[in-house]
Amino acid sequence: MDEERNDTGGEPNESEKERIDRELIELLNELRVALPGVQVLFAFLLAVPFQQRFATVTAFQRDVYYGTLLATTISAAMLIAPSAYHRLNFRRQDKRRLLVHSNRLAIGGLAALAVAMCCVVLLITDFLFSTTLTIVSTALAFTLFAVLWVVMPLWRRR
Repeated sequence: MDEERNDTGGEPNESEKERIDRELIELLNELRVALPGVQVLFAFLLAVPFQQRFATVTAFQRDVYYGTLLATTISAAMLIAPSAYHRLNFRRQDKRRLLVHSNRLAIGGLAALAVAMCCVVLLITDFLFSTTLTIVSTALAFTLFAVLWVVMPLWRRR
């Protein structure tokens, strides 16, 4: 497991058990930040088809909507999965494995969330504005997520 091989240790005077407990708490706190955004986006997407103007969307917009709904569903499932995993394996003395799997799920869930949010930008700008503004806005949203969520953290890691 890559996360285990790249482990650089914990805080000074911190045992492995304390480090794993701390890292698990940190991960769950990070998920608490992401989940409300996913929930709000999901609620928005559930309401959209019931609006009167939804009947006027193009086939492209309908397809983007469906892709956005799927990406949001995947994101929610992956970001909530660590809590379910923890509950189902509570007191099994396997927090290291929980931490490794939960980290992967969180990264996957955040990636799906970035896709969903870019798709929302695409859907709304395509519905309201010109093709040029749609392309520019979606490209800017993608770039923003790529830089803030991938490039900067990986750059810092170097």
